[in-house]
Amino acid sequence: MSGEKTIGLLGGSFNPVHTGHLMLASYLQQWGGLDEVWLVLSPLNPLKPNPEELLPDMTRLKMLDIAVKSVPGVEVCDIELTMPRPSYTINSLRLLSKRYPRRRFKLIIGSDNWRNFEQWRESDEIISDYGVIIYPRPGYPVGRIFVDGVDVANAPQCEISSSFIRSAIGRGKNMNIFLPPGVYDYIQANHLYERKP
Repeated sequence: MSGEKTIGLLGGSFNPVHTGHLMLASYLQQWGGLDEVWLVLSPLNPLKPNPEELLPDMTRLKMLDIAVKSVPGVEVCDIELTMPRPSYTINSLRLLSKRYPRRRFKLIIGSDNWRNFEQWRESDEIISDYGVIIYPRPGYPVGRIFVDGVDVANAPQCEISSSFIRSAIGRGKNMNIFLPPGVYDYIQANHLYERKP
């Protein structure tokens, strides 16, 4: 189809978004054959209990909006905030495809999630109808995968995690260098993740 763009969808709670997220998204957009990468904010992962210190959706969305301002080809997608919960990836893909008929969507997941991907709702349909890009996560090596619709991206690995950021801020550490420009200022100004006395 003329003018069709391929969009990679990288979901997460982004609690908070950090430089590792943006490094991965930018790499996949520039080297992964994607026109854009959309960071999809998840209200709740149905395979996890309520995550630790999960900030309100709008607070995490604001941090994402701040983060992507300086990253060409990376956008924020809040579609799951408007959907019934728990939200399932297949439903998000279907709704996005209906809303943006001139876009082709591919799911981006870490190698840790690939290990339990068969537990995801309608995982076979995600692969056959949309496609999956797997990126490496520390401790979860990925060999060659011979599945139509599944690609492995040799993206750089980053061991920064949102839980590390939260813990460090709670201990009074300066996390400015670990967060996208403006995000640390927002966290500080709103006293987010500070340890309660």
